Amino acid sequence: MPMNASHFRQAIAFMLCLCMQTALPQPSADNWPAPETKQTLDRRVHQGYESWERPLPTHVKAQYAGGMGFLSFGAGWDYGRKCRWETDILIGFLPKAYSNRTHTIYTLKQNYIPWSISCCDRFAIEPLTCGVYLNLISGEDYWVREPDRYPDAKYYWFTSRLRTFFYIGQRFTYYLKSETLLRNITLFYEFSVNDLDMVSAFGNRSLGISDIACFSVGIKFQLFR
Repeated sequence: MPMNASHFRQAIAFMLCLCMQTALPQPSADNWPAPETKQTLDRRVHQGYESWERPLPTHVKAQYAGGMGFLSFGAGWDYGRKCRWETDILIGFLPKAYSNRTHTIYTLKQNYIPWSISCCDRFAIEPLTCGVYLNLISGEDYWVREPDRYPDAKYYWFTSRLRTFFYIGQRFTYYLKSETLLRNITLFYEFSVNDLDMVSAFGNRSLGISDIACFSVGIKFQLFR
């Protein structure tokens, strides 16, 4: 079909528009808005310390019951990927109202917290915590080595001063937004059982888990660094 003047003018206009579009600078990918990233469920970050600050604790705790005394207080360190591991040192007190005299209990505790799930902007739940702790109670009524007053050297086959506990529990964390000394506050509860009670339960079927398990609650203050 022959090209008339109208078709020729349309072709020239199209070519001019195409040349102008090619000559203009094109937006680069760097100038495009970045896609929104989905917030991770596990927000735990180990900031750690530098130089001489390394021995400083990363958190402090207070705990009620759990075989550590009526109340126990201490500090600890978190480490590992996503702060899954914690080591705590606590000192507890057993008042005279619960024993023949006031006792001091020293506890070394190892915790493992595999997951942390963010529920909203400022709350998270740690659905499983587990670990082991060893405590030592003061007082002449307790011993590591059996005293001479007993007739047989193996009258008691266990030490009454040292106990090993195993526990499971859960935690609930509230994140603070302000840049203060505290990063977050955690409430937790635990169910624990010690080595002697476990052995007794195996030998006595009348003892159930409710007879040997201890319930405890506590609070943890995570420091800023």
